[in-house]
Amino acid sequence: MPQSKGFRVKTRKRLRKKENTGFNDRLLQLMRFDKGDKVVIYIDPSYHRGMPHRRYHGKVGTIVKRRGRALEVEVSKGDKKVILIVPPEHLKPFQS
Repeated sequence: MPQSKGFRVKTRKRLRKKENTGFNDRLLQLMRFDKGDKVVIYIDPSYHRGMPHRRYHGKVGTIVKRRGRALEVEVSKGDKKVILIVPPEHLKPFQS
């Protein structure tokens, strides 16, 4: 049988929650993201809607603007800059 080439291929370990962390406070952090903030794209596997591609998991980007409830995040992909539309459930603030 040919190997699947789906959107979530080779993500068995990458898209796994470590343990039950209880209350999800990411919705409280929704209002804290402003234009120019640095964020880490950290995919939440329990929230399928708006999930970015697995190649961007762990990448650091800059918020460009809001688009409805989601945010536009600028990330580098090789030599180019890519703008992703990501909901806040898949973002964490960057700790420098």
